[in-house]
Amino acid sequence: MNEVGDPQRYRLSFTVGTLNLSGAPLGARLYGELGNWMKVRETLRSQNLLQARSSNSSMRLSRELTQRLETLSEAETAIVEDAALTELAQLMWVAVCRRYSFIGEFAEEVLRERFLLMHTDLTTEHFDSFVREKALWHEELASLEPSTLKKLRANLFKMLREADLLTEEGVIVPAVIATRVHEQLTRRVPSDIRFFPTRETA
Repeated sequence: MNEVGDPQRYRLSFTVGTLNLSGAPLGARLYGELGNWMKVRETLRSQNLLQARSSNSSMRLSRELTQRLETLSEAETAIVEDAALTELAQLMWVAVCRRYSFIGEFAEEVLRERFLLMHTDLTTEHFDSFVREKALWHEELASLEPSTLKKLRANLFKMLREADLLTEEGVIVPAVIATRVHEQLTRRVPSDIRFFPTRETA
């Protein structure tokens, strides 16, 4: 954890507001063949395998996907190759939390904490309150334009719904973590179970 007064800057470039559940298995399979994430990114981009509408969009989507997949272990990446939808959504949620500490902290300190305190809802106001608190130590948050903050908030809530952790009505969905995913997440210390609304000790 960062020392108080000396926090690392948050990455706030999660402008691709999706977990990319359709592209992730493709990226994982390419990694199995190529063994190099830079080559995976270039293949995705050059062949427009993510079906982007422009070359710039293809570059951005390819970079974002590979950067997230890179946070996964070899075993986790292998699961993504042939994952069931629940496994895939859970692993890509974990990848986002690892890639973006801002999202990881929100998942642990707000989503999971509200669940443990038996609150059933998660709203945009909880996000805004989290941002105000973190902005005391993170100038990059304090200087965000309102329009940018609104987009990041919308993207985060969209990913929560994709991961089946939040309903359209803003109700927190208790996580039932798939067996293969659970085995991998508990190998880490602290366990990445902490990114989910579950009563299991992380």
